[in-house]
Amino acid sequence: MHSKEEKQVTEEQSITYFILEKKDTEKAFHLMLQAYQKPIYYYIRRMVLAHEDADDICQITFIKAWKNLDRFRGESKVSTWLHRIAYNETMTFLSKSKKTNHLDMDEAKFGISNSLQGDPLFTGEEIHVLLHTALATLPEKQKAVFIMRYFEEKPYEEIAVITGTSQGALKASYHHAVNKIESYVKSQSKFS
Repeated sequence: MHSKEEKQVTEEQSITYFILEKKDTEKAFHLMLQAYQKPIYYYIRRMVLAHEDADDICQITFIKAWKNLDRFRGESKVSTWLHRIAYNETMTFLSKSKKTNHLDMDEAKFGISNSLQGDPLFTGEEIHVLLHTALATLPEKQKAVFIMRYFEEKPYEEIAVITGTSQGALKASYHHAVNKIESYVKSQSKFS
């Protein structure tokens, strides 16, 4: 029986082979979708919260990947390359959203709470709502770093490739995010 990591390495190698050797780009793309659509969607979903927005950004990510498959050189893993596209698309979406939506923190908390309570993805536990509300208080890049490190357990080296940021800056960003989240949860929670 193969471990999850061994399976991922084999998938990654197969996808990379098909792309770089230009053997069967449709098969490579199909394998890419199978292997990475869920993780990419959940990364985006944690960043934007709304399913519809996450679904749209995920589709845009894979469309861009398909259109640029011939530009993939194998300098990073396929999953990292795909995550970088998703990261850029998500940051663009959030930047545009910020310009059009001017909510104060109370409105944002109410919106997040309502969004989470009606969503089968979330448990509905108060601490879960608090965590996601705390995440919403972070600057987008800090939030992205926290999500990749905490939820996805990505190494700093990979996050650096995805975000185009130095590892030292990422470590500092993650540390600040953790402190802000802890402070927020403690200040809002009956769990403290």
